[in-house]
Amino acid sequence: MLAEHINPFLKAVSNTFSTMLQCEARRGKMTLASEARQKFPISGVIGLSGKAAGTVVINLSEEVALKGASAMLMMEMTELDADVLDAVGEIANMVAGQAKAELEEYELSVSLPNVITGEGHEVRFPSDAKPLAVAFDTDFGPLQLVVGLEAAREPASV
Repeated sequence: MLAEHINPFLKAVSNTFSTMLQCEARRGKMTLASEARQKFPISGVIGLSGKAAGTVVINLSEEVALKGASAMLMMEMTELDADVLDAVGEIANMVAGQAKAELEEYELSVSLPNVITGEGHEVRFPSDAKPLAVAFDTDFGPLQLVVGLEAAREPASV
């Protein structure tokens, strides 16, 4: 995975949190995601396809999910219910949509968001993608962005 592939997602996380949630997101360490198991119990997952293919995961701590949903819905959310999970999906959708705009040469299509919950849940990436994980510390708590995106190979000419 190339730096130019992940940079639009890093910007999109910061922009989404600052503009939509009035919350600062500070980027931390970037690592190669060595396993499919997610660090936090809630993930918004978006598939990408086009001249590149992959998966984007916004992996949230419970406190970030609750506080983010509270900011979006303008009411205090205290339990993980359908409204909170919908808000997590929408956060993932906003991040993917903003990044897609900066990756227009790949003519990406963005899937509908899926939300996965549970301690130690796993998200599988396309086999060619080597996902990168980036930690963020926000005013709401910790989260992790995991992106695995690879440009499609040109078909071999005969």
